[in-house]
Amino acid sequence: MSRLLRLSILVLSLALPGLSALAAPQIGLQAPTFAVADSQGQTVRLADLKGKVVVLEWTNDGCPFVGKWYGSGAMQQLQRDAAAKGVVWLSVISSAPGEQGYADGARADQLTADRKAAPAHVLLDPTGALGHLYGAVTTPQIFVIGGDGALAYMGGADSIASTRIEDLTKAEPYAREAIDAVLAGQPVAHAVTRPYGCSVKYAS
Repeated sequence: MSRLLRLSILVLSLALPGLSALAAPQIGLQAPTFAVADSQGQTVRLADLKGKVVVLEWTNDGCPFVGKWYGSGAMQQLQRDAAAKGVVWLSVISSAPGEQGYADGARADQLTADRKAAPAHVLLDPTGALGHLYGAVTTPQIFVIGGDGALAYMGGADSIASTRIEDLTKAEPYAREAIDAVLAGQPVAHAVTRPYGCSVKYAS
């Protein structure tokens, strides 16, 4: 682990006294808090979103599993549907400089425009501090946080681990189901699922 990554994790952990930044997040407990710059240089603080349902989506435009979701338009539709219901969607890029999927602010904004994506913010995490804080291991990977700040879902976007667009209509839509359940004040049927995709390209 690089010195910069260790320092970034320490900075994030200061916002959550008593909990190690490396501790795995748990369903039903408060989601790890953070303050991270987005693609336009604005600091996004989870604490400021209390009362809102928040989705964290780990992404990497070079990953074919991510490509399935964006190439079909399914991820963009899910983002728009969620936003229409008041959900705050945060896409997260944890690829390190020089690794597949790395993006600075300008490239991240261009990707959003090119893909016609609709996140509220794209969070830039080149040190991997936020990714490690949440234990993100693949792209795509989804976390849903309730308005009370508790983690309600973590895992795959859906149930079929493939790069085939046609599988989207056959799969159980875990992320969509989780968002709808949280919005309805209902328990999430599958609160923890196995994420699939490309490994997050953290700094070595």
